[in-house]
Amino acid sequence: MSETAIRNLLARMTETWNAGDSAAYAGLFTDDADYITFFGLRLTGRQAIEEVHRGVLAAGIRLAGGGGDGGETRIRLLTDDVGLVVSGGSSSVNGEPAPGRASVVTMTALRTPDGWRFASFQNTRVTRVPTPPADGRPSQDIRAGQA
Repeated sequence: MSETAIRNLLARMTETWNAGDSAAYAGLFTDDADYITFFGLRLTGRQAIEEVHRGVLAAGIRLAGGGGDGGETRIRLLTDDVGLVVSGGSSSVNGEPAPGRASVVTMTALRTPDGWRFASFQNTRVTRVPTPPADGRPSQDIRAGQA
């Protein structure tokens, strides 16, 4: 039952995002949720999530794929009230596919008195791992923290 409820929460995440409803989207999170965007911006709390996403959703960014994830999803119940979710996803901008926006998202789902909500969200872009040079020494970019 818990896994089904979490999958329903993921589906509502996609629905509210694609409807451009930042208040409903933020309502899927706990009041004190930790939310980290793909570029490292850390948001704390439902209000911050709503405020930032108001602009993001107005910009025409939509989630690709169905079922709440846009890719493979793994749900692991840690307790009866806590689930770890790892999901693939991608998005489009103004209806145009954006392959460079593929991500892996990790979330913590928590059973609350108001139903299941996300207590944490971490979005990480899928990128190519740099190939080390033939001499085995780290490249200048890696040494400078640019990898």
